[in-house]
Amino acid sequence: MKRPTKLIATLLAASIVSVTSVAFAQDSQPQSWSEVKCARYKKAWSEALTRRGTQGLGPEFLADHEAFLASGCMAQANVCPKSAEELELANIMVILAMNAGTASTFLPFSCRK
Repeated sequence: MKRPTKLIATLLAASIVSVTSVAFAQDSQPQSWSEVKCARYKKAWSEALTRRGTQGLGPEFLADHEAFLASGCMAQANVCPKSAEELELANIMVILAMNAGTASTFLPFSCRK
């Protein structure tokens, strides 16, 4: 390889490394505690559904819970477990959330009626 070609290749490689480093630095920005709790909770929810399935979970329960997740776990608690399966999953989520270090007041489960 000729000198100018080596120089261009070196500069190109350095710029790629630089851009990649900046991208990774932006991805590793510290998250707020609310974001960390929500990420942990979403992961636990996904794993719980994978293990137990959705049998016995009503569309309203699932939709209300999805709205909670879509809000970044910031929406008012509005997920009311009505069936035995929904209550079982809500209880599982309370335990998983507490094990993940989130407070019980973080959870979306509440029956207001």
